[in-house]
Amino acid sequence: MRVATIHAPGDIRLEERPTPTITAPTDAVIKITAGCICGSDLWPYRGANDITAGSPIGHEMVGVVEEVGSEVRSFAPGDFVVAPFCTCDNTCAHCRNGAHSACRNGGMIAGGQGEYGLVSQAEGSLVKTDGMPDPELVPSLLSLADVFPTGWHCAVSAGVKKGDTVVVVGDGAVGLCGVLAASQMGAERVVAMSRHQPRQEIARQFGATDVVAERGREGAAVIKELTDGVGADAVLECVGTNDAMLQAFAVARPGSMVGFVGVPHGVQLPISRMFSKNIGLAGGVAPVRRYLPELLELVTSGAVNPGLVFDTVLPLSEVADGYKAMDERTAIKVLLQP
Repeated sequence: MRVATIHAPGDIRLEERPTPTITAPTDAVIKITAGCICGSDLWPYRGANDITAGSPIGHEMVGVVEEVGSEVRSFAPGDFVVAPFCTCDNTCAHCRNGAHSACRNGGMIAGGQGEYGLVSQAEGSLVKTDGMPDPELVPSLLSLADVFPTGWHCAVSAGVKKGDTVVVVGDGAVGLCGVLAASQMGAERVVAMSRHQPRQEIARQFGATDVVAERGREGAAVIKELTDGVGADAVLECVGTNDAMLQAFAVARPGSMVGFVGVPHGVQLPISRMFSKNIGLAGGVAPVRRYLPELLELVTSGAVNPGLVFDTVLPLSEVADGYKAMDERTAIKVLLQP
C-alpha cells in the first residue's frame, strides 16, 4: 500500500509499505476513505520535533473495516468507522474517569495518511456510523477523529457555559472547532482572535460574534474594551506556543479558566498572574472517545458542519504539496483522498 512518510524536516514522501495485518486480537485494519494533515504534523515537518527517518505519519482517518481480531465483536468488515487518533480500551480506570487519551492500554494512530490503517484496541476505540455515509458528510466525520473533539475538549476544560464570553486564541482548524464548540455550549459571545479573512469567515459561520485581529498587548486591550474592562469568562488556547499561552492569560478575567489543547512548545506559564488573579489552566490531549457519541450525533443530525475546516482536498499522491500548503498557511486543513 501507499503511505506518507517523513524523512527530515520538509521531506514528506509517499512510499510503498506492507499493508497492515492483524497482530493482536484487539486490532482492526481499516481501508481508509479519507485522511488528513494535522497542525501537529507540522511540528516535525518544521523541525521542532525529533524525526525517525522513514516513519509513517498521520493520525486522523475514517474508513471501512477490512478485518478484525478475534476480540473485536462490535465491528465487522464493511462497517464505516471513525478512528480516534488516540486509541483506548474504554474500560480501564482512566477511561472510566474520562481520560481516554491516557488509557492504560492505549496508543496513537500512525500512518493515517495512507491507503490502509491499523487500529489497536479497536473494540474500545472505534465508533461506527449507521450504514455508509453520504460523501458530503465524510469531511465532518473525519473531523471527529481529532480536530472537532480537540476543540470541544478545550471548551470543556475551560468550563464554557451558557451565557459566557469566550475568547479563542488560534485560528487553525482546532481553534475554529473551539469556536464551534463554545457556540454549541451556549456561549453568548465568542471572540475569535484571527488575522486571516478565510479563517474569520469560517469562525463566523461557526458562531463567532466578534473577530479580533490584534495580538499581544493590543489584542488584550481590544478584548478588555469588548468586555467592559472585565475580560473573558473562558479562554481557549489552541496553538501551543508561548505567545499564544501568554495571550490567553492576558485576556482571561480573574477567577476564570484557560483550556489548552495546543501541543506545548517552549511554553512558560505566567504563574504570578495565575496566582494573583486566580486563573486556572486545564486541558491536554483530547480524550476523543469520550466525546464521540455526542459529537457524532451533532454531525449526523446536521446540527453542525465541522468539515468546513477542510478548505483543501488533494489526492494522496499530492500529500507533500498538502504539507507545503499548510506550512505556508495557504490552507487551513488538507483532506487527503487515497
